[in-house]
Amino acid sequence: MDGVLASASEITDQRQKIEQYKQILSTVLSSNDVVQANKFIDHMVSDAVPLVVSRQLLQTFAQDLGRFEPEAQKEIALNFLTQIQSRSVSFEEQVLIIREKLAELYEAEQEWSKAARMLSGIDLDSSIRLLDESYKLSKCVKIASLYLEDDDAVNAEAFTNKASFLISNSKQEVLVLQYKVCAARILDMKRKFLDAALKYYEISQIETRQIGDEWIDEEALEQALTAAVTCTILAPAGPQRSRVLANFYKDERCSKLKIYPILEKVYLERILRKPEIDSFAEDLKEHQKALLPDNFTVLDRAMIEHNLLSASKLYTNISFEELGALLGIAPPKAEKIASKMIYEDRMKGSIDQVEAFIHFDDDKEELQQWDQQIVGLCQALNDVLDTMSKKGMAIPV
Repeated sequence: MDGVLASASEITDQRQKIEQYKQILSTVLSSNDVVQANKFIDHMVSDAVPLVVSRQLLQTFAQDLGRFEPEAQKEIALNFLTQIQSRSVSFEEQVLIIREKLAELYEAEQEWSKAARMLSGIDLDSSIRLLDESYKLSKCVKIASLYLEDDDAVNAEAFTNKASFLISNSKQEVLVLQYKVCAARILDMKRKFLDAALKYYEISQIETRQIGDEWIDEEALEQALTAAVTCTILAPAGPQRSRVLANFYKDERCSKLKIYPILEKVYLERILRKPEIDSFAEDLKEHQKALLPDNFTVLDRAMIEHNLLSASKLYTNISFEELGALLGIAPPKAEKIASKMIYEDRMKGSIDQVEAFIHFDDDKEELQQWDQQIVGLCQALNDVLDTMSKKGMAIPV
């Protein structure tokens, strides 16, 4: 191989030189020999070969790399990137093809982060080779989705943020939908559960079943709706969560979900028992059960806060000791969680540390005032209609 390549490099006529190299390349591709392939690459990127020739040959080589066995492809492609690294600016098109092929190989092996890193090495902002906006968007979304497969929300968010600058001008509905899914999953993994729930819910409401060449089946929409409900249940208990729960409870699609029984109990502010919580936990993802710095899991924290808020609707006041027993935690922890919820205005009440009691504010008085205002408005309207009737004025019905 060394002698054949040396002979080809000495040919002065460029057309003949290219033809000779093409014959050599054809032999290399047919041989499925990694050593010969690497020697060909090393020679092509050397100073012995004019740039105009090496670009053409390496372009063909990159496109036909799939003729080798997968493991051979990886070895050759990695050597290609190593050898060309110092001159990558001169071979951007070839590097792009090689990186995409390597990413496909890693993805097939479920090496998600390796595939993502391979694609992230493509220079999307090159000043030499202009890439269209759709291609840039597709790569950013693809990289983000690959990182999410390995639960890497940090790197996924970086590429989702890049995609956000391109998404507004995109007319490719499939890419827009994939972007929304990535955004929802990132919020979910970052434990911004209410924001994630709203994103998932938006996805679940898609009416178009065919987007481009892709079909969206009912199962995918049901999964998005289930994810929305799950995230809402895991969100910090309080008025915001209650409003979102009300929307889901009224959505007739939710009544068909497996998760509906716990949704109903959470919405109706009923205390959840351990068997119900364990059943709910079976379908949760790992990050939704992760251990927090206070030694509670994400699920534990959500269920304790929910049960505490439910208790506030049942009790006028309760001691730390009884509250701890009700929630299944130590009294000081129960006090700490309650004080945080009261401070953040997610629960109405006050804490008497001297007597070791929590007093819950009753919101019935506010409801009664609201009812009285409605009654007053109706009476005032009735008085106006009576006055109009006495004066012989027509009253529209």
